[in-house]
Amino acid sequence: MPMPDIVRKGALREAIASARAALTAEQWAADDAERTRHVLAAVDEFPAGTASVYLSLPGEPDTSGIIDGLTERGWRVLVPKLRRSPDWGWFTGWDDLTPGWAGIPQPSSRLGAEALTEANLILLSSLAVGRDGTRLGTGGGWYDRALVHRRSDALLVALCREDEVLDTILSEPHDVSIHGYATERGWVVR
Repeated sequence: MPMPDIVRKGALREAIASARAALTAEQWAADDAERTRHVLAAVDEFPAGTASVYLSLPGEPDTSGIIDGLTERGWRVLVPKLRRSPDWGWFTGWDDLTPGWAGIPQPSSRLGAEALTEANLILLSSLAVGRDGTRLGTGGGWYDRALVHRRSDALLVALCREDEVLDTILSEPHDVSIHGYATERGWVVR
């Protein structure tokens, strides 16, 4: 009997978590620097607008350099306020963030789920991506619920490691397709 998709996704999540945990701090830093460079080079091709960017924790692709680079380039940055229902706030500086759910930094402002309609670029967290536009998140479905409120022309790009790029990821009806991904090796948008 074939394994249910949810089990296969769970096994993939565990494998990626183990591979990420095995990386040294030096390797993470080098990969993050390269990923940041690729993202900022790509956004330099767009007029400044509004980006939505997750606030990273250790053990996932870092977004601090990306957020700093975007704000330096005149972009407004929305960051998630993790609650059961999606919510967003403006990034107004690192000192203005407070610990939220699971210690994830969050903004003090609450703009509601509809604030995502401001973003023309959405940088998503992921554990893996498919070259076909599929994405594996952490399993809570928060971004799938949040992306319902996006603009139809918003560019969806997941951040991950090159080793986490696969041909495809098992998807479910609620999973939202992405336009591309950024790794330490480059920015790929289809």
